[in-house]
Amino acid sequence: FYWSLVVCSFIQSEQWREIVNKKIHFPPELIAAIQESNMAMVENLLYGGEGIIHQLDDSEDRLWREALNLSIRLGSEETMAALLQGVKFDFRQIHEALLVAVDTNQPQVVKLLLDRLDQEKGNKMDVRSFSTAIFDHSIDASQFAPGVTPLTLACQEDLYEIVALLTQRGHVISPPHAISCSCLECRNARQYDLLKFSLSRINTYRGIASRAYLSITSEDAILRAFHLSSDLRKLSKKEPEFKPQYLALEQLCQEYAVELLGMCRNQNEVSTVLNCGEETNDEELDEQMFEEGIPNLALIRLAITYNQKQFVTHPICQQVLSSIWCGSLSGWRGSKTSWKLLVSFGIFVSMPLLCLVYWIAPKSRIGRTLKIPVIKFLLHSASYTWFLIILLAESIFMEIYRNDIASRTQHILHNSLHMIWVVGFFWFECKEVWIEGLRTYLLDWWNILDMLVLSMYLASFTLRILIVLKGHFLCQDPSATDLCDYFTSTARENWRQEDPQLIAEILFAVTSMLSFTRLAYILPAHESLGTLQISMGKMIVDMMRFLFILMIIGTAFLCGINNIYVPYVTSPYLGRLNETFNFLFWTMFGVSKQDYVDMPDYVLAEFVGTALYGIFTLVISIVLLNMLIAMITNSFQKIENDADVEWKFARSKLYLSYFREGLTMPVPFNIIPSPKTLLHVLRSVFRRNSPEQPPGTSMAGSTLNQSEGQGEGRVPYRLQVIKALVQRYIEAARREFEETQNNDVGCRITELNKVVGRLDTEMKKVYEKLQRRSMTSRPELEGSALLSKYITEAMNTFHSFDKKQASGGQGAGLQILMHHKEEKEERKVEKAQKGGGAVSE
Repeated sequence: FYWSLVVCSFIQSEQWREIVNKKIHFPPELIAAIQESNMAMVENLLYGGEGIIHQLDDSEDRLWREALNLSIRLGSEETMAALLQGVKFDFRQIHEALLVAVDTNQPQVVKLLLDRLDQEKGNKMDVRSFSTAIFDHSIDASQFAPGVTPLTLACQEDLYEIVALLTQRGHVISPPHAISCSCLECRNARQYDLLKFSLSRINTYRGIASRAYLSITSEDAILRAFHLSSDLRKLSKKEPEFKPQYLALEQLCQEYAVELLGMCRNQNEVSTVLNCGEETNDEELDEQMFEEGIPNLALIRLAITYNQKQFVTHPICQQVLSSIWCGSLSGWRGSKTSWKLLVSFGIFVSMPLLCLVYWIAPKSRIGRTLKIPVIKFLLHSASYTWFLIILLAESIFMEIYRNDIASRTQHILHNSLHMIWVVGFFWFECKEVWIEGLRTYLLDWWNILDMLVLSMYLASFTLRILIVLKGHFLCQDPSATDLCDYFTSTARENWRQEDPQLIAEILFAVTSMLSFTRLAYILPAHESLGTLQISMGKMIVDMMRFLFILMIIGTAFLCGINNIYVPYVTSPYLGRLNETFNFLFWTMFGVSKQDYVDMPDYVLAEFVGTALYGIFTLVISIVLLNMLIAMITNSFQKIENDADVEWKFARSKLYLSYFREGLTMPVPFNIIPSPKTLLHVLRSVFRRNSPEQPPGTSMAGSTLNQSEGQGEGRVPYRLQVIKALVQRYIEAARREFEETQNNDVGCRITELNKVVGRLDTEMKKVYEKLQRRSMTSRPELEGSALLSKYITEAMNTFHSFDKKQASGGQGAGLQILMHHKEEKEERKVEKAQKGGGAVSE
């Protein structure tokens, strides 16, 4: 008996192994059964009475995938469950099915497939292994691009519910490596298939930059959008072949940050969001709150650094900036231009008196008024206007006393009044570097221009001092009589080309010109002038690019024409490099004469030289100059099309530059130490020399503890506000998605197909019952009435949709489809009646 049991168990185990390893072939009728939602046929084709899970044949992999994907697209969860229970699908097949479920927005199906993946892989499932699809040839027939994961696809379509479900299951989107990365994974991907590698990077960034992924996975969604926008802008320059895609994603990040800001409902939320930036701790929050009560606006400063123009020019940000700019002068924004000009002229005239009052009593009413940003702006503008007036006065003085200025007899103090302002500007720039930091300071091109101008002013004045000191010391040395005469009494005609005074005069002339161009910095305060100033800046950039092309072409013709005339000495204007350069340079402006290229004695050389000169004139005067005009016109048109955003962005940068504390006193009065400055210095000295006290007993310690207590509440509160904004944004996106889905013709047709499919299945069950029971004509009529009832119910469900779309082509298409379905159902009823009559007979 024992051995018989062993033999039976062995036979059963062999049979069981054979059954388990048996591969099922794809039945051709399965697709039709799935389309008709015929569960009985599907179960019969899959199980075949065995009730076990079968292995798939590798040659029929695509057919089984299409069957599973079709059941998911039709929304038949029962059919999908039957396929998963009857067939052994591997990891990649379920992965593609998961993509289809995400693409059709079926969260319940996604959950079922994730559970199946957990069963296949267990708790050690590596969700990042989806990226290995880039090395797989078996999914090339798939409709999804390489590197697309379920989470990436859900993020691209902004399916918030599915994204939340996937992230809760541990799915993440790993940021791609740098484009220049040389790790083993990147090298293998490039060598295997460069196109798949590039498409995988693009699809990954599409998922990372999506609104759904930023909303659900980011702790601070606005800051994350800023950083990602900056990274995408850099990638568009590093990968120019995908520049449009990266710029589109960068624009998407900017729009997302703007939409989040628009979710603020009160001023408290706006202040909380805008006054905290990246890596802002409690102490920095206290330090960045100024004495005037001006907040730090760290997020706006960060947005300007990352060139987030849409965020900065949002009405909320502009309202905050304008309210701070005017301060307590609430009537300034609505006042007339004539009144503003009158106030500006009054500040210009009374600037020394106002500075004296602020120097004596900075806490007085007038002192507090001078701290208002708009008044501070007018005060500094008045100071710079006085500086330009002094430069003009010195130029007139140089013309009147031309003989003294042109000789060595000029005094060191002659033509040096402007140096008082230069010293004040230098001290102002030093304080600005101390407040903002060197890196932030150098990001502004105006600051670089200020450094250049001040350096040239100081160099010019230093050279003049050097001439005076050198002449004084050389005259005391009896052996240096010639040098003493040269630096004290030599006429200008006998000076060397590198004479220090000549260099000082040239530097002063250039800096005077640049000082007047610096006045363009304040133009963004006015809308029309600010737009012109921005357009001028863009035109200068275009001219720099144009000059590079002009230099290449000009150098080519310079070498060619000069080499033709070098062997001949008959031409006084050509044959020498500097003379040829002057000739070609002035030709561009129509100054040179054509007979300069004539050489009657040498016909061939004259012909070639004239031809080259004619081609040069044609290329420069017609082609290049018209190209420059087109470039300038294009830049101006771009600024004009987006003039409001460009002007508000430039004005915001101007506003923020006057929100700092400690730069109220204008030049040159800022070089005079104020009593407030002396008090701060003495206080710091006494604190350094006094013994340290416990923080709990000192006044400063109690203040610090209070600030720390407030700081602990600030940062979490800001995160709570950001989370609330994100939640509102998600809810608004869901409502918009539902409205769009309800109005979408395709979605309505899909729902209608599902309803008709369910009706067809139910009617087939009714017919089977009728045939089994051999019912008479009365049940046939009841079955027909039942079918009519279901069809009428389906039509009533979509009655509102028919009314909305009755006049459009889409509604007509739906009516045709419904009419086709009705005809099909009527034919089925007629067949059923005939079949029932035959049974009754």
